[in-house]
Amino acid sequence: MGWRAGVASAALLFCLQSVAASDGGAGAVTLYGVLDTSLEITDPGSGWTPRLDSGAYRGSRVGLRGSEPLGNGTDIIFTLENGFSSVDGTLQAPGVLFNRQAWIGARNGWGELRFGRQYSPIYIPFKGDLDAFGAGTIASGLNNLSKITPYASNAIAYFSPVVGGFSATLMTATRDPSEKDGNGIDGYYVTAAYQLDNFRLLYARQQTHGAGALRANLGGATYAIDKVRVWLAFFNGDGGTPLYHGAGGSLSAQYSFSPSARASLGYAHVRDYTGAGASADQFSVAFEYNFSRSLLFYFSGAYLANHDNASFTLRGVNVTGLPVSYPGAPVKGVQLGVLERF
Repeated sequence: MGWRAGVASAALLFCLQSVAASDGGAGAVTLYGVLDTSLEITDPGSGWTPRLDSGAYRGSRVGLRGSEPLGNGTDIIFTLENGFSSVDGTLQAPGVLFNRQAWIGARNGWGELRFGRQYSPIYIPFKGDLDAFGAGTIASGLNNLSKITPYASNAIAYFSPVVGGFSATLMTATRDPSEKDGNGIDGYYVTAAYQLDNFRLLYARQQTHGAGALRANLGGATYAIDKVRVWLAFFNGDGGTPLYHGAGGSLSAQYSFSPSARASLGYAHVRDYTGAGASADQFSVAFEYNFSRSLLFYFSGAYLANHDNASFTLRGVNVTGLPVSYPGAPVKGVQLGVLERF
């Protein structure tokens, strides 16, 4: 594994040197990143356990984003993005440098096309458009109780422009050779959204094939008035690895004390069809404060009540939840974190 890390480091260094050597021409390359580190204390039914997490709210990452104008309003664009742990410095996916995104595309007035590994269209609205917690930290019942596919390899995606408040995204992906299940189409993803002033409607669907095939649907609405914003969402899914078969919804709200300070409350429920009569309810609170344009402090707390043999956990974006001590065990936890963007 050491030689792989060496190759990854050399490749990243080459990319950074290329950015530094940019002659400031018509094209542009931007280095960006996120460092998200939090202290979590959780009781999965057997006592309180502290741990330091990376990527509980937004996955820790470093990336390169570039564009090259071709004329007539058309640009060639690309993104290369690596996920890593801000706790110990390891790659999120061992041996894979750009595990989050590695795509090239083009954009114009007709929309945007992307080719390669990228965020799935169902994941993009999931992160921020469907609950007050941005589908992150242990406070997001939407994240803890649902299941979607966040990334797609070998993918072709089209993002439409906004026309009369409506927009849509379409994606299909070919089979990944690593799955060893032949060639052909691996699945599809679609989203549709409508925006009218402070009111927004959203629907997203995915259907993947092959190993760990997963069907999932997400939808919801959000409305803002003065200092209050409210989100209502539903979700369901069947498949995946490990197996998920559930359906539920969430309701959350956020109050802005100032442009820098926000507090949120939320409730989520899921019916777990993998077990007879199983279900779960989650109650959540959160507080966020922007110290600057790039530095965010966050606090989150949650109580997750598993019923019958349900075994849902409190987790984050890139954090695996502590396993429950026994089926049906209640889980509670608090989390303090800082997030730095550059």
